[in-house]
Amino acid sequence: MRKTSCSSVLPAGVALALALTACHSPPLPPPIPVAGLEISIAHINDHHSNLEPHRDFELVLDGVPTRVEAGGFPRLTTLFRASAQLPNLLKIHAGDAMTGTLYHTLYNGEADAALMNTVCFDAFELGNHEFDEGDAGLRRFLDLLRSGQCRTTVLAANVAPAIGSPLAPRTPNDYLQPYLLKQFGAVTVGIIGIEVSGKTMNSSRPLPGTRFLDEVDTAQQTIDALRARGIRHIILVTHQGYDADLAMAARLTDVDAIIGGDSHTLLGDFSAIGITSSSGPYPTVARNRDGDPVCIAQAWEYAKLFGLLQVRFNDRGAVASCSGEVTLPIGDDFRQKDGSGAFVAVDAAQRARILGQLSGSGARVVAPDPIAQAELARYAGRLDDMKRQKIGIASQSLCLVRVPGESTNRSSGVAGCEEANTLARGSDVAQAVAEAYRQASKLADIALQNGGGIRTPLPQGDITFSTAYTVLPYTNVLFELQLTGRQLVEVLEDAVGNYLDRGGSDGSHPYAAGLRWQLDLSQARGSRFSGVEVKRKGSDVWRAVEPDASYTVVTSDYLAAGGDGYATLARVHQAGKSVNTYLNYTQTFVDYLLARGTVARPSASEYSHQRVITRQGKRLP
Repeated sequence: MRKTSCSSVLPAGVALALALTACHSPPLPPPIPVAGLEISIAHINDHHSNLEPHRDFELVLDGVPTRVEAGGFPRLTTLFRASAQLPNLLKIHAGDAMTGTLYHTLYNGEADAALMNTVCFDAFELGNHEFDEGDAGLRRFLDLLRSGQCRTTVLAANVAPAIGSPLAPRTPNDYLQPYLLKQFGAVTVGIIGIEVSGKTMNSSRPLPGTRFLDEVDTAQQTIDALRARGIRHIILVTHQGYDADLAMAARLTDVDAIIGGDSHTLLGDFSAIGITSSSGPYPTVARNRDGDPVCIAQAWEYAKLFGLLQVRFNDRGAVASCSGEVTLPIGDDFRQKDGSGAFVAVDAAQRARILGQLSGSGARVVAPDPIAQAELARYAGRLDDMKRQKIGIASQSLCLVRVPGESTNRSSGVAGCEEANTLARGSDVAQAVAEAYRQASKLADIALQNGGGIRTPLPQGDITFSTAYTVLPYTNVLFELQLTGRQLVEVLEDAVGNYLDRGGSDGSHPYAAGLRWQLDLSQARGSRFSGVEVKRKGSDVWRAVEPDASYTVVTSDYLAAGGDGYATLARVHQAGKSVNTYLNYTQTFVDYLLARGTVARPSASEYSHQRVITRQGKRLP
C-alpha cells in the first residue's frame, strides 16, 4: 500500500484549496466505482505518556469489585499487530501522546516515540499538549518519532508554522502535513488532520508566529480540494473533542468518518464490568451536511482502550454502514477481597468464572507485545528508584472531576469515585492541590487551580513521587497576585465563561482553597457566582468577599499569564501586581504530602463548590 503526504504551502482561506490542489503528488485517475469497499481503522488517542499498565484498575463483576492490570502500551501494540491481517487497514493516533507521567518528565518524548514506533502508525494528529514544551519541544519529539523505520505522517491541516521556525525550517510542511493519501487497490482515501485551535493557543505554549486556522473552514477547504482531485473517501483525524466532532460533522459536506481525541471520551457499553460513564455508542453515527452518515469514534484515554472501526462504502463513495468495537485490554491477575477486606489473587475456579463473564463485556485478556515490552523495560529501569519513593498516604480516594455534573467520570476504575462526577463538590484532588499551594505561600489568602491542570485522581493508599508527577505533570511555578474582591469574582466568571461563552476548554473550571461559592451554570455571565466567601490567611472564619478589599492569590504561572481564558489574572499580572515565588508547583505538592503524611478529602465547609446548579438547571447533591 502506498501513502503520499502533501508538501505544499498552506495559506488560509480560499488560497488553501488552490495550494492543496498543487501538491507535488501526481494527478490521480478518475474515480472508479467500487461497491462494498470496507476500511478498517485501528486507533487510540490521549495516551499522555501512560506507557505502563494501570495496575489496580477496578472492574465490578456480578457486583463484586475486582482489581486487575489494565491497558498499557505493550497491550495496545499487541492489538494493533493482531489487526494487521485486516484488509484496507489504517492505524491512527488522534493526539496528545505527550505530558502526563514521569516518562514525559524525564525522557521528553523519547519513550513515547519508541513505543509508538512499535505500532508504526500511518498518521498521528497533533494534540494541544504536543505544544506544551513549545514548537522546539514538539520538533524534538517529532524527530524522535521519525528516527525509526515507521515514517509516521504527522497531520495538522490548520496549523501553519512560520518559515524559519522549528517546525518549518525551510517550508511549511517540513514536519506537518495537511493530509495523507492512502491507496487501497484502485481507491484513494484522504486522511485530513485537524488540531483544536483556541485551546492550543490558550492552554499550551506554541510560538506566537505559529498560526492556528479555523477547524471547520480548514476541514471543508481541504475536503473540497481533495474532492476536486477525484478523491471521494474522506476521513478526518481530529483533536478537538467528541462534542466538537459531532458539531463539525453536521457542518461539513463529503466527510465520511471522524477519528477524534482531546475530550478523553469513553464510547461503547462497558456496563457489564461496572463502567457506566460512556458518553455514547461506539461508533456514534451522525449526519453530515449532505445528510449522509458519518462514523465518529474515540478511544478514551491513557492507553486503556483500543478502537477498531469498520466503515463500508457504497458505489457512490458514501458511507453505507459503520461498525466496530472498543477493547479494554487487561491482564489475568484478578484480585478480589478476602475476609479481611484485602484484595488477593482469586483461585483457579473463580478465575475461570471471571473469564467466562468477560465475554461481550468489552474487556479482554491481552498479553503485552514482547517487542514493545522490551522497549518499555529499557526506559522503566531508570525510573524505578524514583517511582518507588513513598511520600504520603491517601486515607481515601481523591476523585478527579473537571466540572461538577459532567457526563464523563474521569475517575472510572477508582474505588470510592463511582459517582464523583454527579456531586456538587467536584474534584477532591484539585482541592488538595489548591490547599498545598496555599500552605506553601507565606502571603496567600487564596489558592486557585484550574480543573484541567490536574491530570489523574489519587486512589486510596500509598502516594509515591511518581503519583505526584502524574497528578501534576507540567513544569509550572507559582505566582502570587494582588486582587480586589471585585476582581476575584471576575476571575471566577472568566474561568466558567471560557467554556460556556467562548467555546474554550472546560479545563478552565475553577477550584480554590480559602475561597468558596455557590454556582449556577444555567445563568448568564455575571449571575453565575453568588455567596462568594473568603477565609483570610491565619483566620478560621469565612466572610463575604468585599469588592474593594485586597486579597493575595497564589496560582500557577500559566493561569497568571491568562491561560485557559483567565483574562482578569492576565491584566493584573501585566500591571505588575504579581510576584514569582519560584516554587515548582509539583514539588510544592510533594512537600505538602511529605509534611502531612496523610491526606484526605476536606470537610464539606472547605470545598470551593458549596452549591452547584448545572446548565440544565439541576441542583447537584
